[in-house]
Amino acid sequence: MVGTPPTGGSGGGAGRAVLWAALGAVVASAAWAAGVFVIGGTGDDPDLRGYKAPANLCTSADYSSFKDEYPEKDGTPTDNTLEDTALDQGYCSISLKKTGSSYADAYLSVQLDLHKKTDPGPEFTAQWKNYDDSHDGYDVDPVTGIGDEAYIVSEDTTNGTDSGSRYATLAVRDGWVTYTMGYSSYLSSYDDDKDPPELDEVIDWLKTDTRTTLDDLKD
Repeated sequence: MVGTPPTGGSGGGAGRAVLWAALGAVVASAAWAAGVFVIGGTGDDPDLRGYKAPANLCTSADYSSFKDEYPEKDGTPTDNTLEDTALDQGYCSISLKKTGSSYADAYLSVQLDLHKKTDPGPEFTAQWKNYDDSHDGYDVDPVTGIGDEAYIVSEDTTNGTDSGSRYATLAVRDGWVTYTMGYSSYLSSYDDDKDPPELDEVIDWLKTDTRTTLDDLKD
């Protein structure tokens, strides 16, 4: 599960560096913990649909739709992998930077889980379909045409001001495989005359890049 982003930010280079370092640590920790503790009913042969967990998800996940907005490359993305008889997992967090930015203007995280002993379906549905029941202020929308089921979870706290955040995560289940791709940005990290992309645009990018990534991860 992609963690809920903090609701505040700080301006200036040093403040932005601290902000995004803290956010990265929180999201990485939450996502990693969510994948390691696997729950669900037992099954027979895992329904992995031909997916394989890559050695490095940072180099295997597509996020090209974001590169016009954030062309600067993150030279040190965070990558974690896990191989076990019950679960194969890959996780990557990426700092998104506009041209000339020294610090992250936005943040992207991706996680792939191949559940080899338990069917994640019931828990996946409960977690994402009902996300707004346990997280105030979030919208949940089902997505068709990607996997067996998928949901967009989003929040925009900017409200026409020069502060606040924008957040969107696309969560997909295809058989016993789950994939999440999440984006978050703060207006305080942008120049006064610029705003982060609108959530509708970000959601389109998430859908496009998730489709490409899932296709590429199959045999």
